Amino acid sequence: MHNEEQKDKFEIFLEEMLQKLHTCQEQKALKGCSNCEAFFGCELRQEYVKAVYNSMSKGDTGGFEF
Repeated sequence: MHNEEQKDKFEIFLEEMLQKLHTCQEQKALKGCSNCEAFFGCELRQEYVKAVYNSMSKGDTGGFEF
């Protein structure tokens, strides 16, 4: 399942957002977002949360399918 062909657009976007989040944390010398001064207003973090939700729901609204 590590093959790019098997990943959908939501999983691919999630991986991209996770990489951006890690890069930001490294640039700020943080181990996570919770210690960042921009935690609540951070657009990058908000986009990451949306990417997580969309990867779980595959873009559908109304709940998750596990």
